[in-house]
Amino acid sequence: MRQSFFYGTVILILAGGVTKLFGFAHRIVLSRIIGAEGMGLYQMVVPLLYFLITVTTFGLPVAIAKQVAETEAAKDHRQTRRFLFVSLLVACGISVVVCTGLLLFSQQLAALLFADKRAHIVMLAAIPIIPIASISLVLRGYFQGKQNMIPTAVSQLLEQVVRMALVAVMTMTFLDSGIEYATAGAVASIIFGEAAGLLYIFWQYRKGSRKTAAQMLGRTFLTRVTASTSSMRQLVHVALPVTMSRVIGSIAYVLEPMIVPFALVIAGYAISDATGLYGQFAGMAVPLLLFPTFLTNSLSVSLVPAVAEAAYQKNAPLVHRRIYQAMRITLVIGAPCTVLLTVFAEPICALLYGSQYQEVGIILKGLAPFSVFLFFQAPLAAALQGLDYAQVVFRNTLIGAIVKILAMFVFTSQPGFGIYGTVIALNIGITLVTLLHFASLTKKIGFTVDILEFSKIGATMLVMGYSGSYITHHWLQGTTVASSLLVSVPVSCCLYLLLLIALRVLGKQDVKRIPWIGEQLAVFFPRR
Repeated sequence: MRQSFFYGTVILILAGGVTKLFGFAHRIVLSRIIGAEGMGLYQMVVPLLYFLITVTTFGLPVAIAKQVAETEAAKDHRQTRRFLFVSLLVACGISVVVCTGLLLFSQQLAALLFADKRAHIVMLAAIPIIPIASISLVLRGYFQGKQNMIPTAVSQLLEQVVRMALVAVMTMTFLDSGIEYATAGAVASIIFGEAAGLLYIFWQYRKGSRKTAAQMLGRTFLTRVTASTSSMRQLVHVALPVTMSRVIGSIAYVLEPMIVPFALVIAGYAISDATGLYGQFAGMAVPLLLFPTFLTNSLSVSLVPAVAEAAYQKNAPLVHRRIYQAMRITLVIGAPCTVLLTVFAEPICALLYGSQYQEVGIILKGLAPFSVFLFFQAPLAAALQGLDYAQVVFRNTLIGAIVKILAMFVFTSQPGFGIYGTVIALNIGITLVTLLHFASLTKKIGFTVDILEFSKIGATMLVMGYSGSYITHHWLQGTTVASSLLVSVPVSCCLYLLLLIALRVLGKQDVKRIPWIGEQLAVFFPRR
């Protein structure tokens, strides 16, 4: 079932919001059971896991979404099926090689990659996730290329529900055996979630493609491989630079848990203290920073096939309109998230993690103002990939990763900065890559934004931030953290929404596009 760009985006945003809530609840439960030290071990392995999934998928989710969007626009359904077959074949083959290598050389890899030898047990528990996630991501890319976002949305929700249902049980079961086994149990809960998501999305494919499956089974394996050679070349053209971009990002992510604790030790911290500080940064503060990015990730998923289809049809005005739509939605929804994370960083962290982790709030307060650049990063990259400029995304990502890693070591190893040097480095990397993506898009297609409209949203951000801070520190001084947040956050958000309407940033035509309830809500909004 094909959906419009806006409709598909809203579906993914709603599903992504619920998924993020479950994912964040998962981390809160986990942090309360295994503490900062366990979260440090968890964060040492999870970046490696994401890196290996990036390697095994080989950029195929983005590549197949782009190519399927084009073949569907051309009504070439046989080529669509061919792209799916090749993508699954490549993902399965690389997964087998990677998982075999991990099993054979796990001890050596753990000693080489992790400062804490206990991470070896956690790494072993993560291996089955790789092939399951890789196949699932390819199938999601296929449905996204057909501009049907429902299978992706439901599989993400199912994955998180199963993971959340099992994490506490599996962690507590192994807690008596040691913190590393408890953390491994938490990682193992991801396996069941990924498997549930894969089973659902495969069922969706079979349900809509029974005739297709029978046709494909009637041909020999060798014949299908031979016929798919040209499809492989087209996929690789897109997938290789996408893969390289993600590999660079993942390498930086993998290097981070090695560099930061090492730099903290150079700065004068004990190894256990360095692991704990890194756990607070990467396992507690950064997940809060990344929490609103489900919005931009949802936009990115919809944007690649939408832009690819418009570009294939040589419809330049539609390309510009869809990119601008994505940028505008990103700022309208991302702006209040930036304000809330900045103004309420410390009370939010105190409420979620407990008063013993006060430093997490300070770390988040340093990161939050730059989250607005983070929100724009994924849609800008998706637009470039949809326009067949994936190599530009790779170049920008490489520059940003090199600068971030160097800055991370230089600043963090200084006793005067410590973990706050890591905060500075991350902010530099986020801002640099986003600005490079925007400059590239402007250079390639002459893309521009409405400065006046974006300035209005920026002004509402400032008013929202000031009002939230004033209410908290003057009207609600002396109340509990929970009570203060329950009043300040809704009031400041309502003020933000009212200002957007008053300044005619949001209007009737915007609200009408919201699925299911748009027509009913639109009567309360003026025309822009």
